[in-house]
Amino acid sequence: MSTTMNNETLNVLFLCTHNSARSILAEAALNHMGRGRFKAWSAGSSPRDYQQPNPLGLQVLKNAGISTDGLYSKSWDEFAQPNAPKMDLIITVCDNAAGEVCPIWPGHPATAHWGYADPSEATGTDEERLEAFRQTLYAIRKRLELLLNLPPASLERMALQGTARALANSNVPA
Repeated sequence: MSTTMNNETLNVLFLCTHNSARSILAEAALNHMGRGRFKAWSAGSSPRDYQQPNPLGLQVLKNAGISTDGLYSKSWDEFAQPNAPKMDLIITVCDNAAGEVCPIWPGHPATAHWGYADPSEATGTDEERLEAFRQTLYAIRKRLELLLNLPPASLERMALQGTARALANSNVPA
């Protein structure tokens, strides 16, 4: 898919194990920041029964002025179905999901791993735990800003694989 050159939207799927924190933050942030050039989704390799997005993550998103409408935890199997949106880029945001055997994605999208510490594992006061989510959102947004500011040629299908993986090694706090 030629994305920016012909004004098509680049579809991005963020993956994590439970789809409750990091992947949800990334989905919401990219949809907020993407300026119509990007459409993001998130999913988990093994969301728990009745899994919901972490309330602290939703609070941090709302406090940052980012919509939480439509966010819910789901399995990555939804995106391996023939009728699922075709992804251009799939990014794992936790080490567990990065090490798992992924489904065969329709269209063979580019893949990358952008690891972030799990804010839901933070301990301490409510404010300290909330700060862990703020810091994770901050790190995700910094890397997304780099993606959003890439020249169109870097987002072309053949270049996207290397571009996304190079951003994983950028000097952005994780």
